[in-house]
Amino acid sequence: MQQDKQRSRRLFLQQIGSTSLLLAAKPLAGFAAAEKAEARTIRYNKAFAANDKVNLAVIGFGIQGHMDVATALKVPGVQLVAACDLYKGRLQNAKEMYGNDIFTTQNYQEILDRKDVDAVIIATADHWHARITKEALKKGKHVYCEKPMTHLISEGMGVVEAAKASNKIVQIGSQRVSSIVFAKAQELLKAGEIGKLNMVNAVYDRQSSLGAWEYTMPLDAGPDTVDWNRYIEGMNKIPFDPKKFFWWRNYRDFGTGVAGDLFVHLLSGTHFITGSKGPSTIFSSGQLSYWKDGRDVPDVMTGIIQYPDSQEHPAFQLTLQVNFVSGTGGQEATRFVGEEGVIEIKNGGLTVHHSIMPKAPGFGGYDAVFTYPKAMQESLTAGYKTKYTAEEKKSVNKPDIVFNAPAGYNEHLDHHTHFFDAIRGGAPVVEDATFGFRAAAPALACNASYFEKKIINWDPVNMKLVK
Repeated sequence: MQQDKQRSRRLFLQQIGSTSLLLAAKPLAGFAAAEKAEARTIRYNKAFAANDKVNLAVIGFGIQGHMDVATALKVPGVQLVAACDLYKGRLQNAKEMYGNDIFTTQNYQEILDRKDVDAVIIATADHWHARITKEALKKGKHVYCEKPMTHLISEGMGVVEAAKASNKIVQIGSQRVSSIVFAKAQELLKAGEIGKLNMVNAVYDRQSSLGAWEYTMPLDAGPDTVDWNRYIEGMNKIPFDPKKFFWWRNYRDFGTGVAGDLFVHLLSGTHFITGSKGPSTIFSSGQLSYWKDGRDVPDVMTGIIQYPDSQEHPAFQLTLQVNFVSGTGGQEATRFVGEEGVIEIKNGGLTVHHSIMPKAPGFGGYDAVFTYPKAMQESLTAGYKTKYTAEEKKSVNKPDIVFNAPAGYNEHLDHHTHFFDAIRGGAPVVEDATFGFRAAAPALACNASYFEKKIINWDPVNMKLVK
């Protein structure tokens, strides 16, 4: 029976490189993502030694904390031993889901002091990310921290330095950088499939109350069930407000708005595919259009971000869009626009559409030629026909390329797998602290641009603001 399972897994992964790839006539480079997936799956069919197991704890057991834990536990050899949350109901829920032996606490430092915890998932409100990450690293824990890596740009280098000093694994939770679809887009761009890149358009729209972060609150929300004082530790005294705890993304004191929640995903994917270290100028604009529920962040925002010419890529412009009351019903798509075509990523796959100009310039039709004297029109026409061949006047046609992830593919699982592989001595993570900061900083700079009404200048190599 076990041998049959192994055969079926091998067969499934072989199909990633065959039936799910609809390619142009000209073959591309090797399918590295599929090959790596096959090697990983076969290895996980083997039994784990005791020292291969990873004891995991979660700090922040809300929506994303639940999703991260559920995904992490799909990786063989990972077990949950502890959970922390400031709302008591979620600690009860942790025991209901994973058993009474799970250690639970409202104090994350008790998690970090435990010798049986190898790694932590940090899925708290944004304003705790940097602090807990640095403390966890000092305590010798590996860290998986949800995006954005920091609440403030000023916190970023501290986390990068702490990660370097710790000799521990840090991975930030923007899962698309581990996607085989994004790996294929990276391969296509590097291969010159769309020519020289000049623009990226990235959209992440929603149209629902839950999409706009109006989550259902528990019936018993209050100071008796929420450790509010710990939540606001280090801040000026703020009266208990259930919205600011359960809807924290809506408030600048605790979250980072649409930029920190969604722009950072679009930035992470763009940086992964292009190999970019980041932009040089950031500007954003927006408004609060519909979700006027007390939030102090916009529900519609656009960013215009300029990337300089660099060793990794030519200069290009990135436009970012989030609309929380989108008449489209919500959409997520990223388009890489080059001189010879477009790579569009959406719906779990990508399409390359080519548009290649002929070698000969345009002539006639909607042109100025017909406005000149007849003799000059004849002379220009004769000259054009003599200078360019019929072949040079033709548009170049290339078939579309389509790449789809196989049914059931889970990039979130791949991202967690990379994290635990790295802990076990495998290859470096895709999204370490440096990558995480280089994605977070432009997102947070979009907020600064919006609220301060100015262009933000950024040094992507040295990772610092430019005055």
